[in-house]
Amino acid sequence: MVRSGQDRPLVEFGFSNPDRPRLGVELVDYSLLSSRLPPETLAAVHRTDFHQLFLFRAGEASTMVDFADLHCPAGTLLSVCPGRVLRLPRAVTADVDAVAVLFTVSFPPRLERVRTLLSPFGPVTWSVPAEEWGGIDRAVSELQVEYSRAAAENSTVSTDLVRQLLGALLLRVARLPVAIDHADDGHRSDETFQSFRRELEKDFATTRNAAVYAGRIGYSLRSLNRACQAATGRSAKALIDARVALEAKRMLAHTTLSAAAVGHRLGFSEATNFTKFFVRETGLTPGAFRADEL
Repeated sequence: MVRSGQDRPLVEFGFSNPDRPRLGVELVDYSLLSSRLPPETLAAVHRTDFHQLFLFRAGEASTMVDFADLHCPAGTLLSVCPGRVLRLPRAVTADVDAVAVLFTVSFPPRLERVRTLLSPFGPVTWSVPAEEWGGIDRAVSELQVEYSRAAAENSTVSTDLVRQLLGALLLRVARLPVAIDHADDGHRSDETFQSFRRELEKDFATTRNAAVYAGRIGYSLRSLNRACQAATGRSAKALIDARVALEAKRMLAHTTLSAAAVGHRLGFSEATNFTKFFVRETGLTPGAFRADEL
């Protein structure tokens, strides 16, 4: 990890592999990761430009992802995509055994079925079912072995093997029960939904009009709402507002910008309109939310 933005409350980390700098993946035991980072970094709320996948094999840990406190007992799989804010998992019991799979956005093979998993809105935690645990655990163990070899020998074949093994692991994760798995005509809804989320991630600070997003991806507003309902149980407008509210929370909690400035950056021309929006979405004023997070 490479730290930047040290004058800001929210720490930003870029990907850096100490074993082999140009390799876009790193596997590291939780104990080693914890030992090589100073206490203030372990406790800091941060976000990264790379993916983090943690498999908890024993013990219990806790973490926070996008303002949700998460309990991670043995059998938990945690996935944090770039851009989300989090604290690194902290041990609740002394016997925590976990492995972290860290990888850049460009490293895994492009696989259609893992797009949702790797999106900014993909699932965060799974309690891995007993019947799936053996396959997931073996996939991680094999990836660890081949990663060690790839880190030691600058070989294209070894790197490609690690890439494919990572893809195989991600496919196993994508088929776990929590993952969205549409079939046949449902696949079209999934495509519509994913196109919408990509557009939303680019422009949520510019427009909150669901019809505009529908037009950009070539669907009617009715079709877009149907796809969003199928994927999440919420309308397109509700998802837009939730994304804007999440970014507002991030900025209020981890920057010193005034509430008015946060609202302006998110496309609100009047501070009062932003306050009304934030209260409607969160039940708190921007000032009360910030005070709670301090």
